[in-house]
Amino acid sequence: MTMPSHKAAHCIPPHTLTRLAREWLAEDTPNFDPAGACVGSQEVEARLLCKTPHSVLAGSPFFTAVFTEVGCTVDWVYQEGEEIGPGAITLTAVVKGPARCLLLGERSALNCLARASGIATRCSQLQAAAAERGWHGEVAGTRKTTPGFRLVEKYAMLVGSVSMHRQDLSGMVMLKDNHVWASGSITQAVREARSVCGFSSKVEVECQSAEEGREAATAGADIVMLDNFQPQELHVAAHVLKEEFPALLIEASGGVTPENVAMYFSPHVDIISLGCITQGCPVVDYSLKVQKPATPPSKKQV
Repeated sequence: MTMPSHKAAHCIPPHTLTRLAREWLAEDTPNFDPAGACVGSQEVEARLLCKTPHSVLAGSPFFTAVFTEVGCTVDWVYQEGEEIGPGAITLTAVVKGPARCLLLGERSALNCLARASGIATRCSQLQAAAAERGWHGEVAGTRKTTPGFRLVEKYAMLVGSVSMHRQDLSGMVMLKDNHVWASGSITQAVREARSVCGFSSKVEVECQSAEEGREAATAGADIVMLDNFQPQELHVAAHVLKEEFPALLIEASGGVTPENVAMYFSPHVDIISLGCITQGCPVVDYSLKVQKPATPPSKKQV
């Protein structure tokens, strides 16, 4: 069995891979697998084919973990993070194992790989757009992830070379408009958040104007998110805040898409976050094709 190497893969604890693989398999086959009766346990080989050229391979540790759990092996042709292609159909990996077990893992493994590769591909495209225009800030994802699947989606962002942003509510303090309204003011919200998070967490505040950004920075926020600004308004507000607070990080978010992201690049903007990295992101089309045996299996082989 070969496991593609990518620095992001080393962040996933082995027990987490095993736990997720078992959960996905249990969801897909909660009791009997009647179709397994017609294929039996003879050894078969299946080829993983990518049918979306120029996609970035992501999710191979999860794919491999699923098949390991059902007693199959995976040999990868492409490495994690590599671009697949350029052919219309590209052999990506070979899976071997008992027929009924291979087919037990097929759908869970493919779903994970297709989703992760789609996210990594979009991230790679966004990074390429930033590099092409010489922008040196960070493209980032958001918490707009699929419930129960966040770890895979955040991992795919790493493979696609963008920032995960915060992974969950515990990772960093982000005070959005609802927090501010519920607490009374930006200053009060920042003060109360800082009193419990201490030095170990950054505090970010969602702001609707440069004036709100100034209040947040004065109160001690580390990051100001300029939310739903038009590009030109964003550039002006970011410039004003950076002149007054040079150490302040400026994040742009809201309304940013792969089509218009270049309009938000600015030397005064440090981070651009996009919900579309995970929401509505196209998946990569993979299929797993069992190779026909040279001779039909005998009853003893089943």
